[in-house]
Amino acid sequence: METLFSAGSLNLNILFALCPLIFLAGFIDSIAGGGGLISLVSYSVFGLPGAYALGTNKFSSISGSVVASANYIRTGNYHLKSLVPAFLAALAGSTIGSRCALLIDEKVFSIILLAATPVIGTLVMIQKEHMEKQAERGTVATIILSAAVGLLIGFYDGFYGPGAGTFYQLGFIMLVGISARKACGNARMVNLASNLGALVTFMMEKRVVYLVAVPCAVFSILGNFIGSKLAIRKDIKIIKPMMMTVVGLLLVKLSTDLF
Repeated sequence: METLFSAGSLNLNILFALCPLIFLAGFIDSIAGGGGLISLVSYSVFGLPGAYALGTNKFSSISGSVVASANYIRTGNYHLKSLVPAFLAALAGSTIGSRCALLIDEKVFSIILLAATPVIGTLVMIQKEHMEKQAERGTVATIILSAAVGLLIGFYDGFYGPGAGTFYQLGFIMLVGISARKACGNARMVNLASNLGALVTFMMEKRVVYLVAVPCAVFSILGNFIGSKLAIRKDIKIIKPMMMTVVGLLLVKLSTDLF
């Protein structure tokens, strides 16, 4: 199979095939979450090895986190007392996680991708609406639990990533005890922190392929913008199966290339 850098130069045909998938990832992520399942697997399928796939994915997807975070700040849908410790802890956690990811062999990374993606996809498919808000914690408990959510999920986001936003939201609802709306705002902003921490690490280690990351970032922004504008909540039942179908096809291709 041709890859993004066939014969040592950027293959524009492959890039043109990749960009719509990144658009779809941004579109789905803005409506139902889990778009990273599509984008990360897509980069791997089209030839970016391990840490390069992670670094390029962080670069192209962080734009969506910025746009979403700005919207939540503008509307006041966040919980400051839990946001600050989680944000700082996520920066630290994702930096450590991304450092660990740099140690993983390319073939081992592909195997992890094949094994973990279906599990993460299943968790993302669970309707968050079924998660009930718990009683809100006291100040000290809120700080400790929020920092734990940020650190642990931040590590996961730096090491692998897909579904992190959903896990953040569930952590804020179930452990910290804040409302779903504010948990969603917190999740977007803390996800921005963990994306940033990991991205800085990958950039310092030269694991971002800018020739691919920049055009893909444009398509990610477009997907996030259009998806957030449409906000067709009634179609979530269609969006999530569509996401898993695309991910399934990509995983089949990745497994045939690997084995």
